[in-house]
Amino acid sequence: MRIFAISDLHIDYEENRLWLKNLSKYDYKKDILILAGDISDRMHLIRYAFETLKSCFKEVLFVPGNHDLWVVREDYHKDSFEKFHAVQHLAKQTGIVTKTFTIASTAIVPLTAWYDYSFANITEHLKEIWSDFSACIWKDNFHESDITKYFLDMNEIQSIANKYTQIISYSHFLPRIDIMPEFIPYSKRDIYGLLGCNDLGKQVKELGSSIHIYGHSHVNNQVKKDGTLYINNAYGYPREVRITRKELRCIFEL
Repeated sequence: MRIFAISDLHIDYEENRLWLKNLSKYDYKKDILILAGDISDRMHLIRYAFETLKSCFKEVLFVPGNHDLWVVREDYHKDSFEKFHAVQHLAKQTGIVTKTFTIASTAIVPLTAWYDYSFANITEHLKEIWSDFSACIWKDNFHESDITKYFLDMNEIQSIANKYTQIISYSHFLPRIDIMPEFIPYSKRDIYGLLGCNDLGKQVKELGSSIHIYGHSHVNNQVKKDGTLYINNAYGYPREVRITRKELRCIFEL
């Protein structure tokens, strides 16, 4: 049994939907897929992705990303917390796993999170142009640190840590900023504060993950830090052909 990983499918784009549609219905029937967020902000497209991937893989494991929680184009969710739980419910309906998945001595653990500027401060201009600030709606008086804590508090940590021979964790957001490649120009690093949070990194460390899958940055990378192998395999936007692979990646075999 193989474990594959991918993130940031963004099937709002026709080209990305076509890739998903053309996935083999035979080659992965005994395999597991980790899907690390950002399918679409449209519920019917999220359903399409869930149903399509479930027809391809033995198991599909999912954690939502920021785009999945946008509410401005669908007015039947009052806020992004409600959208989060609606996406989780849809996953359950379609046979997608959103909780810890165990097989033999291996646990595969989803970690929900958000960003809280702990990686870097951001500018007011970035707040004006970053879509999350207009496309997500949060409860009154909820700041980024409150949002992050809301999601981090959902994660199973103590009940999993040190109880399995192998732990693979996955999140949409980055658990540490030093896994971004050095080749990123300094002129592009103004968004680093929006990529993840340090407290997510603490959870990965507490779990003792041997592998951690993440998405969000759209920069495919593999790097080992403090005993954990961090892997990003984002599909990305159609124009992103130099920093993404546009293919599934096998990250482990059981």
